[in-house]
Amino acid sequence: METPNAAGPLAGLKVVELGQLIAGPFAAKTLADFGADVVKIEPPGAGDPLRSWRLLKNGTSVWWQVQSRNKRSLALDLKQPEAQEIVRKLAAEADVLIENFRPGAMEGWGLDPQQLVAANPRLVVLRISGYGQTGPYRDRPGFGVVGEAMGGLRHLTAEPGRVPVRVGVSIGDTLAALHGVIGILMALHERQRSGQGQVIDVALYEAVFNCMESLLPEYSAFGAVRGPAGSALPGIAPTNAYLCAGGGYALIAGNGDSIYKRLMAAIGREDLGNDPELANNTGRVKRVEEIDAAIGAWTKTRTVDEVLQALDAASVPAGRIYTVADIAADPHYAARGMLQQIRLDDGDTLTVPGIVPKLSRTPGGQHRNAPRLGQDSEAVMRELGLTEEQIAGLKRRGVVKGEE
Repeated sequence: METPNAAGPLAGLKVVELGQLIAGPFAAKTLADFGADVVKIEPPGAGDPLRSWRLLKNGTSVWWQVQSRNKRSLALDLKQPEAQEIVRKLAAEADVLIENFRPGAMEGWGLDPQQLVAANPRLVVLRISGYGQTGPYRDRPGFGVVGEAMGGLRHLTAEPGRVPVRVGVSIGDTLAALHGVIGILMALHERQRSGQGQVIDVALYEAVFNCMESLLPEYSAFGAVRGPAGSALPGIAPTNAYLCAGGGYALIAGNGDSIYKRLMAAIGREDLGNDPELANNTGRVKRVEEIDAAIGAWTKTRTVDEVLQALDAASVPAGRIYTVADIAADPHYAARGMLQQIRLDDGDTLTVPGIVPKLSRTPGGQHRNAPRLGQDSEAVMRELGLTEEQIAGLKRRGVVKGEE
């Protein structure tokens, strides 16, 4: 599928993506969704390893169709000096360059970001790594799961006394990518005043740590080390997952003062709702086990649907635990454009996540399927001013790979 690109808010922005797998490519995907022209540089041969991750359709990961939509693929062997020179030419004309290799890799290829910015003073470079570009851990290999652990998240995601579990997706990489996008947009905004680009340093563990709310100040002030609490949220009550008839769970968040009173009325426990000791969160936290027991006694006699209907009528926030099958069948997802149908190059259709966030006047969209490896190599070379003879020579020497 390839249609003319709507004029998204980032139309005209030139982006070079040197990353692979998740964090860097997710940041570039977000920019591409909103109109940026992203040239993704991949190694010849297998390309980005994500092409073969998880479930494959016709030899290519369906995840690839999401992570690389709207991008162009240039297959380059970065170990070769001629390929490095091509990257320098691209960077000289680009607004943004994104990379998520280990610190020192770019410098080893002769692509020191500081030198790239010196050659193109308007260039904004995003660098995502496990531990950042400085500090005693900078040279350690760091994946998202390590960042989640070091950032404090993994310690909290467990039932008390049981082994910590991981979030079922690469949340550390995604958080780092989103922080990177924020940094890019801030740098581009500042560039409008100064005319100068800059280098953005995002560490996976710091992106996770930035989302850890009151974890550190509570330790600083009280020596409190927050521990795992299962489905509850310590210090905020009531909010938990409650077992329902039939074995399902309802997630109920009754932690606002007025919401709490409505919740207690809905479950027939006005005695708890009108108890002055429970009128605010501080009092409820002290008696959270009693409150949870009352809510659980009510939910276990009703199905999830019955619980949600009753609480919806009472304007109490509640929901079910969705599987992907629930998501695919949900009318609200569909109404919000979050179940997007695309047509693959083989003619089959595939449902992929829609575009987030939603802009009223200049929305993002998918205008191009994820590229085949090297699909755009020749086109990008021509845009750089290389002749057909030069392109043929680069392909012959293995510097550039075109689509087979």
